[in-house]
Amino acid sequence: PSSGTHCFWPEMPDMKTPLLGFLTTVIAISAGAPDWQLPCDLRETSHGSVCVCNSTYCDYLEPPQLTDISQIVVISSSKDGLRFKKTTGDLSKKKPITIDDKQFTDENFKADAIVVDQERAWLQLANIPQSLFINASIKTYRIFVKREQSFQNVSIFGGAFTGTVSYLLKELPVELQDHVYRSYFHPVGIAYNTIRMSIGGSDFDMEPWAYNELPLHDPKLSNFTELDPRDLQKVEQLKRLKIIGKVDSLKIMGAAWSAPTWMKSNNRWTGFGQLKSEYYQTWALYHLKFLELMRSKNMPIWAISTGNEPLNGVIGFFFVHFMSMGWTPWQQAIWLNDNLGPTIRNSAESKVLIFGNDDQRYTYPTWFRKMRSSRNNSLNYLDGLAVHWYWDELIGPQLIDQAHTDMPNKLLLNTESCIGDKPWQTHGPELGSWQRGESYMRAYTQDLTHNFNGWLDWNLVLDEQGGPNYVKNFVDAPIIVNATSRSEIYKQPIFYAIGHFSKFLPPDSVRIETRIENQSNPFTQLSVVGFQRPDGSVALIIYNGQNLPVDVTLDDSQRGAIQLRLPPRSWHTVLYK
Repeated sequence: PSSGTHCFWPEMPDMKTPLLGFLTTVIAISAGAPDWQLPCDLRETSHGSVCVCNSTYCDYLEPPQLTDISQIVVISSSKDGLRFKKTTGDLSKKKPITIDDKQFTDENFKADAIVVDQERAWLQLANIPQSLFINASIKTYRIFVKREQSFQNVSIFGGAFTGTVSYLLKELPVELQDHVYRSYFHPVGIAYNTIRMSIGGSDFDMEPWAYNELPLHDPKLSNFTELDPRDLQKVEQLKRLKIIGKVDSLKIMGAAWSAPTWMKSNNRWTGFGQLKSEYYQTWALYHLKFLELMRSKNMPIWAISTGNEPLNGVIGFFFVHFMSMGWTPWQQAIWLNDNLGPTIRNSAESKVLIFGNDDQRYTYPTWFRKMRSSRNNSLNYLDGLAVHWYWDELIGPQLIDQAHTDMPNKLLLNTESCIGDKPWQTHGPELGSWQRGESYMRAYTQDLTHNFNGWLDWNLVLDEQGGPNYVKNFVDAPIIVNATSRSEIYKQPIFYAIGHFSKFLPPDSVRIETRIENQSNPFTQLSVVGFQRPDGSVALIIYNGQNLPVDVTLDDSQRGAIQLRLPPRSWHTVLYK
């Protein structure tokens, strides 16, 4: 770069890796490697390591095929640099399967000791010399896999296509845009099938906005006759996404952050403000118009929620300075029961699913019980429950269990997650952070163990700062765009943590019983969740949070014992029939 130009290379000290990607491609082709079997172009950062993609190279993995009943495939990622490494074995030989990974031998290396509370996804960090672990004994664990005991269907994985995401993608070369789409949605990527988008603006836009801001006091929404140019741009990008990602049926979930200011009690985008009761039906019509206009562009909406984080406009306004609109559960029950529910169900969009709450775990199950007390039949209009993860490290999953017990037939989705929002966290990316990936691994495992049917992450991509957006609400994302050079994107450990679930759990996978023997200590460094896939094969996602390898014996109710050795600080998807 020219003198004085801000450059991203200080975060990326290894100048050789762009060439490495090209050379790796040449080697793979010359060796006759199958299409899409392309390894990570790993680059070290001050926080860990990322996989680098440019216009001509990006890492991909063809979905593993189990060709016979004796085959086992283990896909592995680790703090030491493995990213979707494929290891195959033959179960008929009854030999342990070892996942090879380099080991730290530098006595000056400082390891992060983590303590995981399965009830909260909480961790403690401490700098401990690696020499303390050198002579430690390797622990052995037994995991029981009982295929006969099944639980919920898992079918939904995705992320948010915000205004920020749309803006950043537009700034990239087409080839890099396609790598984002392929990495997230194609089977050789991590096989997302769903996106979440705002109805109007969100906190990740260039400015706050809504449909029909003018004319004021217009209950018929006379100016809401076509999609905003910002949404038209998203529609064109989503068309490209479906082509590149080979997505036949993209599920789109919509959620509104705020009504136009003239509908609100405080006449502002943010702060303490609710929808004026005289506009309850207008607000329901607002949602229906959006559904109709999206369908007219061949982008039908699969589901909507009753509104993003309703408590932000009631109690959260002290620290939330972006678009929001408050609801109490009693108010929302009236609007859902008397307005939104009937408006949608009696329209051509009657098959659109409606999710309730769309807020934090700590609101469960009380929110819905209070809704029922206000309008007894209001919950009948809900097809699902939407949860955000932001305080899960403090609030255990028991509240979700209670809500599921109250409403066992409703879908349960996590609909937003990111890191960097808390005062004690770095606001923005910690590029390459394995710890942040581990946070995702623990959270996905915990939620899927507690009856969730899927997970929608927050922004698909962000820039180096964790934006841009109008409120400087900077956070992290699975893929970071080099918005300075516009020539590279960086897949973080978070991306691979999500992919260990989404890539290998096709729609209609069903969770099965898994149990770690003698796991009485709630603070553990090994976790597992298991699924039976539609083709009958088993997928186990195993996380080793220790700074040492572990030996694991899988005791499958139909296959017997399978022995694995897993490297330190690693996660694995184990596939077999």
